Amino acid sequence: MNRRTFFTATVSLPVLPLMGQQGAAPAEPISKLDKEMAASKAGAGGKGVTWQNPEDWGLEGRVWGDLPRKRFYDRLPAEAEGKVTGPVWNLSRHSAGMAVRFKTDATAVHVRYQLSNPGLAMPHMPATGMSGTDLYARDASGRWRWVNVSKPEKQNVEAMLIQGMPSEEREFMLYLPLYNGVEKLEIGVNEGAKFEGLAPREEESAVLFYGTSITHGASASRPGMCHPAILGRRLDRPVINLGFSGNGKMDEAVGVLLAKLKVAVLVIDCLPNMDAKLVLERCVPLVKQLRAADATAAVPIVLVEDRRNTNSWIQPVRAAHHTANHAALKGSFDKLKSEGVNNLFYVEGDALLGDDADGATDGSHPNDLGFYRQADVIEPVLRAALNQSV
Repeated sequence: MNRRTFFTATVSLPVLPLMGQQGAAPAEPISKLDKEMAASKAGAGGKGVTWQNPEDWGLEGRVWGDLPRKRFYDRLPAEAEGKVTGPVWNLSRHSAGMAVRFKTDATAVHVRYQLSNPGLAMPHMPATGMSGTDLYARDASGRWRWVNVSKPEKQNVEAMLIQGMPSEEREFMLYLPLYNGVEKLEIGVNEGAKFEGLAPREEESAVLFYGTSITHGASASRPGMCHPAILGRRLDRPVINLGFSGNGKMDEAVGVLLAKLKVAVLVIDCLPNMDAKLVLERCVPLVKQLRAADATAAVPIVLVEDRRNTNSWIQPVRAAHHTANHAALKGSFDKLKSEGVNNLFYVEGDALLGDDADGATDGSHPNDLGFYRQADVIEPVLRAALNQSV
């Protein structure tokens, strides 16, 4: 029997003190090394700033406005509690999709707000997207362009979003947090600046999205980067975000609420939370429920297939799940059309996140690239539906 002898060489290395030990150099926080990574710079604490309350003129994305709410920034009216499922109700208290519009000639814009939940971020979603406020403005050509986002580090946020602007009147839009609730919020401008709160645009011009965590906004880096917000800017229309993370399941109780709204287009994008069996059980009844209501009888309805998880190419069972979901939705769509249900539109899901597996943060939830791609796929179908609704 051959024997082999293994020799181990011992090398003496200097022992370095651990961070925090006496005599060790303290670690520099990254916010000091790179000021662009620091939390939002606080505003002027009220000094030299005039504060405005959006409750005085209203929010876009906040519908059923004539019905009482538990909290001004809730998405669903108070009467929905106990009718929709508990998870849907709890998630509806996030401010996803809501936006404040205003005009000002200010040279600086501030925001201060109180968040409902102390958890500011998730493992796969930054605080800027989950709990930040995201400011856009129209440029000289009328195009919406990004300005800045707040970077919260606690529940009470005060931030100077922009300063050093020329004193020219502009239209601004501030998106509210995607995965957190808002208790109260104010917008500040430098003293002496003109300010006009802009009332929400007509509900009848809005595009409503009913869906899952993807519609809700996971895992956008900023509130303005989820696809409903991107499409709202491209189409220059208000959007209503009824994404309910893990709980977009074509629920009849949600359908009751949708049937009270007269919007321009209804987008139903629930398949990521469903399987083929549930799609076959619920899709046709939901569409017929909407068609039976006066407000939604003629509103174009867009059915969206499940996006494919970006790593499903290497997971045959997951790929088969998506294929079955697609077949169930397409079968439901064809059944509705054959029964004379009109003004229906369809979005195929295979290309929603692209074909290179780079469009998601965790395989399921889009990153900003994935949201941009998703908007590209849905946009032409929405434009066709809007042309039909004119």
